[in-house]
Amino acid sequence: MELYDLWFVLISILFIGFFFLEGFDYGVGILLPFLGKNDRERRAVINTIGPHWDGNEVWMITAGGAIFAAFPEWYATLFSGFYLALVLMLFALIVRGVSFEFRSKEDDPRWRAVFDWGIFFGSAIPALLWGVAFGNLIDGTPINAAFDFTGNFFDLLSPYTLICGVAGFAVFVLHGAIFLALKSDGVIRERAEALAWRAWPVVTVIAVVLAIANYAYIDIFDTIGVNPGIMPVASAAAILAVGYFIREKQFGWAFVLMGLTILLSVATFFWFLHPNVMVSSTDAANSLTVETASASKSTLELMTVVALVFVPVVLLYQGWSYWVFRKRITPDSHLEY
Repeated sequence: MELYDLWFVLISILFIGFFFLEGFDYGVGILLPFLGKNDRERRAVINTIGPHWDGNEVWMITAGGAIFAAFPEWYATLFSGFYLALVLMLFALIVRGVSFEFRSKEDDPRWRAVFDWGIFFGSAIPALLWGVAFGNLIDGTPINAAFDFTGNFFDLLSPYTLICGVAGFAVFVLHGAIFLALKSDGVIRERAEALAWRAWPVVTVIAVVLAIANYAYIDIFDTIGVNPGIMPVASAAAILAVGYFIREKQFGWAFVLMGLTILLSVATFFWFLHPNVMVSSTDAANSLTVETASASKSTLELMTVVALVFVPVVLLYQGWSYWVFRKRITPDSHLEY
């Protein structure tokens, strides 16, 4: 395996970790105004992710940094082509972070309601846009021979990419509901369990629609030239198992299987994409590959050493933080942040 292939795998792993961890963060933020019926309940919902949400976003920052260092050509084309979408996403994330920090600065229901909806929109917009972005990487974007994006914002929106966006949004909502069923207690837990049971068939139907779209809209296996293999089948089995464990109220297993669904889905996406990193919709010869987009060998070697030293430290620290804050949250035991 070449170093650029290794770094493609490592970036895939970073996105898997991001979507697994930040996925339930987004889901909790989206569900906040609906599962919390008063200020104390909404404060309790926020506190389920309070110690973790900013740490989970580090996975996205690290993935972006890894793309910049390991595949500078990919980074340049991606960020120039998706510029407006990324600005919109970053603005939503800024609103989300500010809302978490400022919500409790004033004991005024109207003040807190504004920031609760800030958390909702700051979670919902990225949840939708991530799916749209990944759909474009598979579907293809207009790229010329100089690897420059030649389209505009509206070229990123198509029936297929919107289906991808809705699928990502729905998965995060279900992931967040399952997390809340595990992390909360009392009436919030009951509502989260009921919502998870209602959301699961919706997610399953959307997943089926996306699978059909992969064949009907872009003919993914012929266009990109991949063998579907076992991972899509395993992903489908995992999401079906999620429904079983939700029905049995075994939410620990439901959370594990939901994580496995996300892992297999994202891994399948990157498997389909390789050796491309961005597919050109104008000419296949203009597609960026791991080889044409990669940095120099010496850069990749240095990055590999740094990753081997620091990634285990980050994983240990984050695992420790989840262990420390492992107890369930209730409206009666809430803390102000």
